[in-house]
Amino acid sequence: MKPDASIANLGWLAASLPAWRRFRRDAEDIEATQRSQLSHYLAMNKGTVFGRDHGFETLRCYEDFASAVPLRCYDDFEPLIRRIASGEENVLTAEPVKLLEPSSGSSGAEKWIPYTKTLQGEFNRSVAVWMAQNFLDDPRLIGGRAYWSLTPRIPRDENAGTVVPVGFDEDSAYLGGFAERLIRRTLLADPALARIRDMPRFWRATLVSLLACRDLRLISVWHPSFLQLLLERMRSEWRALLDGVRHGMCDESACFAIRGNKRRADELRSVGCDDLAYLWPQLRLISCWGDANATAGFDEVESEFPGVRVQRKGLVATEAIATLPFSGHRPLAISSHFFEFEAADGSVKPSWAAEEGEEYSLVVTTGGGLYRYRMKDRVRVVNRYGSLPSLVFLGKEDSVTDFFGEKLSEAFIVDVLEKLFRRMGVRPGFAMLAYEPELACYTLFVEADRSIATQADNLDSGLRENPHYALCRQLGQLHKVRISTLPGNAVEAYTNRLVERGMRLGDIKLTALSRDTDWSRYLCPARVA
Repeated sequence: MKPDASIANLGWLAASLPAWRRFRRDAEDIEATQRSQLSHYLAMNKGTVFGRDHGFETLRCYEDFASAVPLRCYDDFEPLIRRIASGEENVLTAEPVKLLEPSSGSSGAEKWIPYTKTLQGEFNRSVAVWMAQNFLDDPRLIGGRAYWSLTPRIPRDENAGTVVPVGFDEDSAYLGGFAERLIRRTLLADPALARIRDMPRFWRATLVSLLACRDLRLISVWHPSFLQLLLERMRSEWRALLDGVRHGMCDESACFAIRGNKRRADELRSVGCDDLAYLWPQLRLISCWGDANATAGFDEVESEFPGVRVQRKGLVATEAIATLPFSGHRPLAISSHFFEFEAADGSVKPSWAAEEGEEYSLVVTTGGGLYRYRMKDRVRVVNRYGSLPSLVFLGKEDSVTDFFGEKLSEAFIVDVLEKLFRRMGVRPGFAMLAYEPELACYTLFVEADRSIATQADNLDSGLRENPHYALCRQLGQLHKVRISTLPGNAVEAYTNRLVERGMRLGDIKLTALSRDTDWSRYLCPARVA
């Protein structure tokens, strides 16, 4: 046990309990909580450029707000955010913008999300609720250290095109203030690790930090593929990593150092790299995404860590925290932002009117100045915690391919693949559909424990359930889907390609559908059926 970590965890729990109690109280009356949240935004920002343009001063309730302010995407906010970047104040929020945090999806241009003190506080509240519940569910988490995934920062021109800083120096800085200081004392990995530019060295330093820590209690990553890559590298580089634990390692350019630990290195050598329960005997909780295309990776993490609770993380984006794990549910984080739900027919409901069993696209209004912002996340209301809708993430709404009018969406592809793999009894480590122009067809790139190459007809039949795809096939615009069986290390090849393109490692998510058309060059299929 590391005393500093235990004291910091106890302090974090004590500091988080007021937010935890407030959340439980707010959960009993979602409508009152959300209306109050919206009123606060309107009053605070009525004198801003956006507030004046939309008459915030005259808006008295949600119904007025919904009538006066149309739904928006990032492109609609981008001109205003550019004004903030140039140094103009009072544009979206009366509060100063502390920095612009870059956000990127699986593809597309970089977005800059304005971060204010209020928005940081909103993130802080949700994380406080989540961690307080984790500590209360399992007090043994308090006694040791945590690994929160750190990812190398993308080199960029010094705030090119903006006088406002771009990007947090460290992942924990999202929360700011006292919470940030407490978290730093519980981490096993020095945040300076994120300054290492060389990827092989970054992976090695991360793994040496993890292996050197015997009192690891919590692992928190985003996509489970990140943890899978760590485990694959750990096993393939085991001896070199043991030398790192024994002798330590440093990176002067990143001001990063790990002390050597001969005793721990000898213990690891005797245990070996196959039984993870012996490597980290006190590990209690792993938190990662587990919905949509992360389901297979989540299941694999569970099988790698028997006896450890693996928790499906809430729906978290750079713009907002939408849900959080809580008492077996993933309820809406209503103490943090204001939420709406857009139905398939275009109608919009406030959070208190969301219906169980229905699917929606999530809309948020936050303290960072994003008003009625389309998150483009498809969710389903599965049950309730108190009065709060509890949500499951279905996929990104804007992950759509449409080369000939086929209009394939990620949520649809996830459903087709799940049915196909369930019938076959396989659990692929990697599966992604992408269009290949030179073949005039879609290809499923898949890495599985046994071949599914004979399933092209069944896959094509499943895709034809989309009438737009069926018409393109009928007209000859698309040939029958093909299946490329990958030889292994597909997740790593996919990740390396996106890192080469400039994506942050922590932003990379496995996707069931890619709009890129050159994947065969990088995934190196062993055979095509």
